[in-house]
Amino acid sequence: MAEGLESVYSHTIRSLLSPIGHLLDDESVSEVMINGHQEIYVERKGRLEKTDARFDDEAELASAMRNVAQFVGKTLDAENPSIEARLPDGSRVHIVQAPAARKGICVAIRKFSKSKLGLDDLVKFGALSEEAAEFFAVCVAMAKNIIVSGGTGSGKTTLLNCLSALIPDTDRVLVLEDSSELQLAQEHVVPFEVKQPDRHGRGGMTIRDLFKASLRMRPDRIVVGECRGGEALDMVQAMTSGHGGSMSTLHANTPADALNRLETMCLMAGVDLPLYALRSQVASAMHVIVQISRFHDGSRKLTHISEVLPLTDEGKYEVVDIFRLEGELSERRMQWTGNYPTFAEEPYVSGEGVELINLTKKMWKERK
Repeated sequence: MAEGLESVYSHTIRSLLSPIGHLLDDESVSEVMINGHQEIYVERKGRLEKTDARFDDEAELASAMRNVAQFVGKTLDAENPSIEARLPDGSRVHIVQAPAARKGICVAIRKFSKSKLGLDDLVKFGALSEEAAEFFAVCVAMAKNIIVSGGTGSGKTTLLNCLSALIPDTDRVLVLEDSSELQLAQEHVVPFEVKQPDRHGRGGMTIRDLFKASLRMRPDRIVVGECRGGEALDMVQAMTSGHGGSMSTLHANTPADALNRLETMCLMAGVDLPLYALRSQVASAMHVIVQISRFHDGSRKLTHISEVLPLTDEGKYEVVDIFRLEGELSERRMQWTGNYPTFAEEPYVSGEGVELINLTKKMWKERK
């Protein structure tokens, strides 16, 4: 989009969103939820609060949302009653309109963080331990495939941003998203975004389309914002065919559930594969699963960092926790379980650089 046109959209959208402008500017607010033009909530520190903000009527709210949709080249109408979009500052927006939304247009705005968090910040917040951060550095340096699993609003995208910051600047990184949200800091990043087809069904690009195209563009690493459907099979096959160090997120409650959900999404691709063969590919492709959760007090913490092992003799998935959240309530922190990942010796065997060897020494050599 031309810079001048984007500036016009930004000014127009900001004007139309003036009833919630102060909420969008409030750094303590992480999400704004509009349940019809008269009912607006926010999330602060993981807790929901009702606000006094209001739009004058449904027409005012509808006008604002149509402009948000147009900003990303989408249309909010009877044929497209629910869409994902983003604000000019990058904040993610999901819109559902009436009659599907019975109170009127329903909107969730996940705010774009103006400051980029790193793993060091997550350590300071108590979301993970220093040892776990070191382990991530090793995994990314060794080009292990990583899946971030968690529920809605648990912090999956934030954690994926932090992990992607560990990717070397020398790598060419392709980013695939439904609606652009990730903020990779590397120099050589190529972002792709889903494009909806026109009213005649022409010109669309799905995540699967983008994935297939990306494999022909010499990626060193592929980062998928979120796996939701059949593109999971393309990702699994890419991971098992030489594209290591890839990352993505998905919705699941435990590392084991994440594998089952990934399997289900692969089946949605409509490719006729024997179940054992599919499970073998999934288990081979995924190296590390990171589970993150949001707790009742509003805090977000990593609960498991697990390695995916080969299938059992019975053809079932097997994961082993390398780090796990342990302890009582507020004193809970990520603890090393004493388990060594099966790839602990790989840097020594393959003759990787001294820097990587030094990382692994502290992680598992000095703890034996």
